[in-house]
Amino acid sequence: ANTYLDALAHHRHHHGQPATSLAWGYWKHTTQLTHHLTDTDLARSNSALTTEEGLRLLDAALVSPSAYHLCTPLTASAFRDADNVPALLRDLAPRPLRRAAKAAPREASGLAQQLAGLTPPEQQRLLLNLVRSNAATVLGHADVTGVDPQQPFKDLGFDSLTAVELRNRLDAATGLRLPATLIFDYPNAQVLAEHIGAELLESAPRSAMPVLTGTDTSDDPVVIVSMSCRFPGDVRSAADLWDLVAERREGLSGFPTNRGWDLDNLFDPDPAANGKSYTSYGTFLHDADQFDADFFRMNPREALATDPQQRLLLETAWEAFEQAGIDPTTLKGSNTAVYAGVIYGDYGARLMQNAPEGFEGYLGNGSAASVASGRVAYTFGLEGPAVTIDTACSSSLVALHLAAQALRNGECEMALAGGATVMSSPGAFIEFSRQRVLSVDGRCKPFAEAADGTGWGEGVGLVLLERLSDAERNGHPVLAVLRGSAINQDGASNGLTAPNGPSQQRVIEQALANAQLTPDQIDAVEAHGTGTTLGDPIEAQALLATYGREHSAERPLWLGSVKSNIGHTQAAAGVAGVIKMVQAMRHGVLPPTLHVDQPSLHVDWSAGSIALLTDSTPWPESDHPYRAAVSSFGISGTNAHVILEAAPEPAETEPPQEQSGPVPVILSARTSQALSEAAGQLAAFVEAHPEVEVGPLAARLWHGRAKLDHRAG
Repeated sequence: ANTYLDALAHHRHHHGQPATSLAWGYWKHTTQLTHHLTDTDLARSNSALTTEEGLRLLDAALVSPSAYHLCTPLTASAFRDADNVPALLRDLAPRPLRRAAKAAPREASGLAQQLAGLTPPEQQRLLLNLVRSNAATVLGHADVTGVDPQQPFKDLGFDSLTAVELRNRLDAATGLRLPATLIFDYPNAQVLAEHIGAELLESAPRSAMPVLTGTDTSDDPVVIVSMSCRFPGDVRSAADLWDLVAERREGLSGFPTNRGWDLDNLFDPDPAANGKSYTSYGTFLHDADQFDADFFRMNPREALATDPQQRLLLETAWEAFEQAGIDPTTLKGSNTAVYAGVIYGDYGARLMQNAPEGFEGYLGNGSAASVASGRVAYTFGLEGPAVTIDTACSSSLVALHLAAQALRNGECEMALAGGATVMSSPGAFIEFSRQRVLSVDGRCKPFAEAADGTGWGEGVGLVLLERLSDAERNGHPVLAVLRGSAINQDGASNGLTAPNGPSQQRVIEQALANAQLTPDQIDAVEAHGTGTTLGDPIEAQALLATYGREHSAERPLWLGSVKSNIGHTQAAAGVAGVIKMVQAMRHGVLPPTLHVDQPSLHVDWSAGSIALLTDSTPWPESDHPYRAAVSSFGISGTNAHVILEAAPEPAETEPPQEQSGPVPVILSARTSQALSEAAGQLAAFVEAHPEVEVGPLAARLWHGRAKLDHRAG
């Protein structure tokens, strides 16, 4: 409105007509426009106009030839220090006489001298209290308890005006000249206190010059140091996934009832019925709506507006770090990467046209796939590459391939890789019903004669990657070696979404070449195996042409697919296969594939030596380590193939000395309620595993885990 009035006044003046536009500051006299202001708001208005001053300025403006004016009181003394005058008013300040002189060293402020006599912990406490107390004053809090040191200033309620006020107060308190963008560069009280301390003590880190980051990894392979996941069938960990497949269980269920789907009108057995799905089954994360927003310091509206896929990535990232023995709160500023596969973005779209009050401003980022990896990096303070990948159902394996490349190139020191899928709408069931590629009963039947289509599923999985030398130096467990990987494209195949056998052969051959292995050195393949009558035969022929010909009837290539247990989890499908095969190598057992009545008659199985895993089978022994490959092929045409190898035997270490006496078992949690729940979970675990020794259990619960606010022992 103000800009319009300025333009109108200018336009009328240009045509010789009268008009004057005035921009006013705050008047001391309370009006209907200002009666809502609080004492804190008024305290900021130290240049308020009295009624007399305002009328004098109005009289002066009306006799001026200019079309528009800024009406505000000015104090001459404020212009003496030209460097501190706002840029808009700098031409009004006197220009000082400039003399050539050597730069004088900055005089130490009283606060800097005070800090110099303190220990580092005392310095940090003093500076943190300084920042928190000034922030509390700006926000109108009675004390510092309302300023959480770890919570972003934005979430505490700071805006551009209060940000500048905080900067000004800290300038005065420290003697520093801090930038107006202070709280954006240093987004919480803890980080800001550390920055101020570094500036005062002249120990602020300077940006290092870029250096060549490529490293020789020929004898330093990339390894998996931890895994975390959520999959249908109550799978909440890699161990749970192994139990599911080893016990021949599945995660099949009906459509979810907590997502607002029109279940009464969604199903129709006729594949030609528009707007309908001819199956009413799948494999779902029925509790995907559950999320502890306080734990991740998200306000309730942001949490509700954030896609469950992003929320699940946060949860499994935390678990992946702790599984590796890493306290997640210590990773801030680390060169850790995030590569996440996400293909659905339909969560926020359901609300965009009729967003509940207060949700606008959150829905865009909450559903943007590009933000998924960035949200993980932001939450943990990770500063390596953060990339979201959408190559459809090959996304998580492509993420794994790119993360390993980044590690080999020295672009990061650790990397999270995986993918997440939650279907917020039934659109995928409706769309693929029209294509008639869904299984009627919701089950995937990989490479079986009974195969009648794929079964859609959901899940999330992440693996944490590191170079072997780093993992050993940091004391992280090595679960498996990523020997090699490759990705490629179908190109101009027989249809945009049709799989291409020769392209699948090429990606397998390239992965073997990158791993410096031959086909006969691979024991088993975790196949894409969706259970479609077109895709499975094409994949089987590619496997026969590459692996099958190099194996024998006495030593076949073993073939299976976890999709028979948990369905096609799409962006999480590849990483599900990786977690399954790492667990299989660690247990020395190849688990069965379900729903195989007989091998598909659409495949010429005599073209090579491949055996379907219809029963649990001991891992075949040989003169080389256990090795397995995992395939994923996207409807995008992007193919991925990964080769895994069993972890090397750990170096012998002296057994820890036994300690006599009681051992404290300590739990911590963000809230008292969460602490109580954790205690209940621990009690149930100990009751179910009476063989567990207290000493190792206590060490595992304390070392490499976050030390949260509420604790019990």
